[in-house]
Amino acid sequence: MHATLPLLRITEFPQLKRQQLTTLQVNLGYRCNMTCVHCHVNAGPNRTEMMDHVTMSLIPPVLTARKITTLDLTGGAPELHQGFRQLVRKANTLGVKVIDRCNLTILFEQGQDDLAEFLAQQRVEIVASLPCYSLANVDKQRGDGVFSKSIAALQKLNTLGYGREDSGLVLNLVYNPQGAALPPDQVRLEIDYKRELFKHFGIVFNQLFAIVNMPIQRFGSTLISKGKFNDYMRLLKENFAAANLDHVMCRNLISVDWQGYLYDCDFNQQLGLRLPSGPNLQLREGPPHLRHLLREDTEGYTIRVADHCYGCTAGQGSSCGGAL
Repeated sequence: MHATLPLLRITEFPQLKRQQLTTLQVNLGYRCNMTCVHCHVNAGPNRTEMMDHVTMSLIPPVLTARKITTLDLTGGAPELHQGFRQLVRKANTLGVKVIDRCNLTILFEQGQDDLAEFLAQQRVEIVASLPCYSLANVDKQRGDGVFSKSIAALQKLNTLGYGREDSGLVLNLVYNPQGAALPPDQVRLEIDYKRELFKHFGIVFNQLFAIVNMPIQRFGSTLISKGKFNDYMRLLKENFAAANLDHVMCRNLISVDWQGYLYDCDFNQQLGLRLPSGPNLQLREGPPHLRHLLREDTEGYTIRVADHCYGCTAGQGSSCGGAL
């Protein structure tokens, strides 16, 4: 049982306005083959929430209507959704870049034998979680045997061209701290990752994204149970860097949950903080939903902020694309 999280109150965090929408980040469902300690989605094998066909069918026309350039697919393990491959193919025909947030071990799940080949064929950009380059640290955070499977998956992706210069197949890795600490400098850490992974396993990749652990869901509950929640929030606030405000992901991204409802970011989604209704998306039509994006833009809308937003602006900053 997870500890109860304190409500993240409305704060003195600066108000932000949405800019032009360029990225649609879609959570296809919370089902996953793993149960990671740092997971802010609380995903796992027993979760049943998955996007239905009607909602998924709205995504391609929204991409066209809003002239969106990037479709960022996440979960859970997004590849477990039965409509994942069809959606990837459709987005490709529209000329939209597709990102798959992959946990790597999914490549060895039943029914996913050809997943790596499919991703390469469709030229999907892979963002893969690998919180460390050592076995002990990864297995501690993600479960026994995960490191070995992750290494095997990366090697398989490399054989298909992923991460290799001039292949056009982008493979980026994600680092998360082991606990209640900020990530180290992303540039220096990337150098270490590239050196160690190539030296010991012959693995190459494009970039490393260092991402702050958000004090919500499973990780937030862990902080509460260890009595570290308040200290961690203090750490984030004390390291606030105003310069990061210009680059936070919520300015150009909309997060979509498995039911099609809209949020400023994936973290707001997990806290149930839906996209505020603006001059175009009126409450009388129900909470902002994918179908509203077919006819209305969100540029200029006020972004919903709370204490967890300090996680994106602390130190070097943090977004789904790593340091800011």
